[in-house]
Amino acid sequence: MSILTACYFYQIIYIFIPWFKKDKPHKEEVPHRFAVLCAARNERFVIGHLINSIRAQTYDSNLIDIFVVADNCTDDTAEIARKAGAIVYERHNTELKGKGYALDFLISKINSEHDASQYDAYIVFDADNILDVNFISEMNKTFSDGYNIITSFRNSKNYGTNWISSGYALWFIRESMYLNHPRMLIGSSCAISGTGFLVKREIIEKYDGWKFFLLTEDIQFTVKNIIDGEKIGYCKNAILFDEQPVTFKQSWSQRLRWSRGYIQVALKYGAALLKGTFVKFDYSCYDMTMNIMPLSIIGITSIVTNIIGLILIAIMSPENLVPAAWIVGKMIFGLYMSFFVFGFITMVTAWKKIYCNPVRKIFSLFTFPLFMFTYMPIIVASLFKKVEWKQIDHTASMTLDDIRSHKK
Repeated sequence: MSILTACYFYQIIYIFIPWFKKDKPHKEEVPHRFAVLCAARNERFVIGHLINSIRAQTYDSNLIDIFVVADNCTDDTAEIARKAGAIVYERHNTELKGKGYALDFLISKINSEHDASQYDAYIVFDADNILDVNFISEMNKTFSDGYNIITSFRNSKNYGTNWISSGYALWFIRESMYLNHPRMLIGSSCAISGTGFLVKREIIEKYDGWKFFLLTEDIQFTVKNIIDGEKIGYCKNAILFDEQPVTFKQSWSQRLRWSRGYIQVALKYGAALLKGTFVKFDYSCYDMTMNIMPLSIIGITSIVTNIIGLILIAIMSPENLVPAAWIVGKMIFGLYMSFFVFGFITMVTAWKKIYCNPVRKIFSLFTFPLFMFTYMPIIVASLFKKVEWKQIDHTASMTLDDIRSHKK
């Protein structure tokens, strides 16, 4: 536990930074032209609502073009997206699967069939997202401040469905409020989180497209840019809602991919991150090193080590078994309470932003640590099991009004 505390104590400090440090005022806002990108695979139930929420933005619609890649679809996603007003390209490649390949394909189509130079930046969404009406306006303010990459506030469409969806949602809200926001306030680099992020066109051109194909292409993109010295910003007022998995099978599959993806990123960029940490003394590199080594890995190591110790004690010194078991129990309880406190602070400060029955909100505080504990077998499995990208079905067909109609 001492190793755990030493590595992640800075994240406890992060909790207090937004309470004492104010956001810098925006510079003069400049209008920019954006290409919105969405990779969709069999998303007929949700793609229309995403496009409608983009078209309903308070930002000048003449400065927004919507591009969708219908990636290996077997339904009418492409037709629905076209009718909603998007420019749609269909991709059929079952060998190169994943969001990274779909985005690269879409960007290549924009470069070959449109004047890509007219766009100042790309904004990337998932098909299940719904945007607050001011999302793009708020992102443009932060873009006008000079950030070339920006992430946003990730909220949830279906927080109150069950303990799985609330576990995801509470983690993403905490990531926005108590990881990315403090990073922004102290001038460190933030991390994009899969969806709802902006990238300046020149950054994409530097890489000749979207060349990030690991299982967690968002973390790969984040780490690569931090190593290259790019500072990623955060826009707390740009709010999007996305759909979380509701079955443990879906959750297992998704988090197995994430866990293996973290390992891939660590193997590919770990040495460069350590060099940035200890040679260049770049704090953002240390922060991202901790980010790609999830908290549960250290937790697993501690728990497994102690369980092995218990077994050895039971065999060699059974009279000491009860005191040793008590120590392990306290350690597990300590981890539970740590997750509970993180969840509690996030819940209290984000109460009005969480659209869910109050009783379900409170109940989710107690199940959140259990959700985090389920990462442990997932991470172990990711070390040995072959992992591929798999489709997560989205069926929560909701508008912004539908989301906000849930009791706070």
